[in-house]
Amino acid sequence: MKGVAQRWTMRFTMNVLLCLSAQVGVAQQMPTPSLKVEDRPAPYVIQAGDQLDIKFFYNSELNEQITVRPDGHISLQLVNDIQAAGLTPEQLTQSLVGIYSKELRKPEIAVIVRSFSSQRVWVDGEVGKPGVVNLTGRTTVLQAVSEAGGLKETARAHEVVIIRRNAESRPVALTLDLTKPIKGADRGEDLLLMPYDVIFVPRSRIANVNRWMDLYIRKNIPITFGYLTGF
Repeated sequence: MKGVAQRWTMRFTMNVLLCLSAQVGVAQQMPTPSLKVEDRPAPYVIQAGDQLDIKFFYNSELNEQITVRPDGHISLQLVNDIQAAGLTPEQLTQSLVGIYSKELRKPEIAVIVRSFSSQRVWVDGEVGKPGVVNLTGRTTVLQAVSEAGGLKETARAHEVVIIRRNAESRPVALTLDLTKPIKGADRGEDLLLMPYDVIFVPRSRIANVNRWMDLYIRKNIPITFGYLTGF
């Protein structure tokens, strides 16, 4: 009976592995969503906590240095509270020109973002320390991954996914092959990051197989693989 049970276990394990391999093959053939070139340079959107300079070219007495409140509004002279968060600097400029046209003759206004409150990205998956990475200056994907503890041995570095919102706030995805810039072959794969980007480093397929084996085979079948290799 013991021999029958062992042979049955071996057959079951091999059938499971064959099924898993077939699923991996299908996954390799599935197309990966891509990020169009025109979607990448989305303009900066003002956030709560940002510090703004509001400059009036011909009415300097109205110049303001102001912080966007938690409710997303700013308070300026001569006008009521104005929504700033969620707008680009250009959109806020156009809005202010329209509002101040009622008070001033041909207002010339510039909106300058002095400091940014929400310059951060998220790194998840097979990295040493998943979590938030603050952007300080120009930061690339590899630099953010390094800040998050670097790639694990189980990382699928040639299929790293970056998720970004385009100008219409629609999430789009791009698959990067980080093995190329790591080897110095193609720095174009190491993109510059934008605020709120999400970087996901998936597990390698062999790591997924090993994890599945550990969860569903080794912990549920009371026969070691060292013993099974005797067949």
